Amino acid sequence: MSTDNSSQPNSLAGVAAARQRVPGNAPLGSGLEARGVHAWFGSHLALADVSLDFAAGTVTALIGPSGCGKSTFIRTLNRMHEFIPSAAMAGEVLLDGKDIYAAGTDVTKVRLQIGMVFQKPNPFPSMTIGENVLAGLKLAQIKYEGNKNDLLEECLTRAGLWNEVKDRLGAHAGGLSGGQQQRLCIARSLAVNPKVLLMDEPCSALDPGSTLRIEDTISQLSKTMTIVIVTHNMQQAARVSDYTAFFLADGGPGQMIEVGPTNEMFSRPKDERTENYVSGRFG
Repeated sequence: MSTDNSSQPNSLAGVAAARQRVPGNAPLGSGLEARGVHAWFGSHLALADVSLDFAAGTVTALIGPSGCGKSTFIRTLNRMHEFIPSAAMAGEVLLDGKDIYAAGTDVTKVRLQIGMVFQKPNPFPSMTIGENVLAGLKLAQIKYEGNKNDLLEECLTRAGLWNEVKDRLGAHAGGLSGGQQQRLCIARSLAVNPKVLLMDEPCSALDPGSTLRIEDTISQLSKTMTIVIVTHNMQQAARVSDYTAFFLADGGPGQMIEVGPTNEMFSRPKDERTENYVSGRFG
């Protein structure tokens, strides 16, 4: 195999440029915005001064080597960081112009609006496929006035899973493959109608075929919501994202080094460290 990485940025840029989609161009205040976000674990500063806008209807990929704060950052975006003992955060995260960390904010409502899909699929194994999809409504005590069977089909269709499971909705979710379980978790997130979907390395444990199905699901969902995805797969970032942000912990806390349109980040990044990472020279 060739060790020449010099062509990789251009090839990744070509993949990104080939996407036939116009991302959202909504003004500030109508999507998700991070302002001066810092994150700690005890006295350890893990993430420093990250400001980033996620316009409505866009997909943003967060890339960078392990330990640079990507997953920590994405967890601050829906207040999951605070679940960790000793964790602390400073800064603002605005959804449609309102700070989700403001005093008196209902955290449960925040997490309904800003959903999360984790690295490892986590369906409820004792529930059926159908029960899993509707579980979020039950846990959040949301009274759904419409036809739940229609909602079930809609969410599974949007998650790209309906045709594979429509004849076994009463079967337990544990019988699904890893890729199917991940799409089931996406369908479960969709049932509560979030504005934003956060995805923390959703394909890292999946085979290439399942990965491509998840990527197709992301492309479809991005027409109607904002998506932020952490990924170590440069090809995946090029295939699915409109914008890419590069994170790095260069001997200190994790920081965002650079952000821009994905094809530009992979073809003509402004920072030499970004170029070295996307060309495979480190990380």
